[in-house]
Amino acid sequence: MGDHKEQPLRVGAAVRRRRRALDLTLAVVAERSGLSVPFLSQIENERARPSQNSLEKVADALRTTAVELLAAADPACSVDVVRAEGAGGEPGAAPRVRSLVRGHHQMHASEFIGDHDAGRELQFRNDQLMYVADGAVEIEAEGRAYRLGRGDTLYLTGGVRHRWRATVPETRLVVVAVAEHIEAVRDGPRR
Repeated sequence: MGDHKEQPLRVGAAVRRRRRALDLTLAVVAERSGLSVPFLSQIENERARPSQNSLEKVADALRTTAVELLAAADPACSVDVVRAEGAGGEPGAAPRVRSLVRGHHQMHASEFIGDHDAGRELQFRNDQLMYVADGAVEIEAEGRAYRLGRGDTLYLTGGVRHRWRATVPETRLVVVAVAEHIEAVRDGPRR
């Protein structure tokens, strides 16, 4: 139960995200792919599953590959529970990290417990949110230092170089980010 590997992929959402990211209408994608607008609409709304040949035509029209569309597809399973059991560890133990979202999704979330390589500079292509679940951290971003305590959040847009360190033992920092395999784009007109 909750194992995404056993669930079929929903490629329609990936097709829609890619089409909207390119600011294309269904009519343009239909013209480029040689497929009909109603069929493309059915694909995007998960009412039709494209054949491999049709998926490749759609991918070509969207200037990507079928493999990339499948990699960005959502699993059909919409609910997955990740239990906290065994995540706490012993006080004073080595720093730990655990994924809070399993599988290949649009969103990634990790929980960092304790400190980590504080000198390591990080930079991600897409946006992320840092939430202090317990303890305190200091985050350096854009040449400024931000001190965050329990319940505080910091939002970073894609491309911002930053580093962080725990300032209290057993700090728990939750980092939620748009997945690296998804190209984040600014909201624009949707068609």
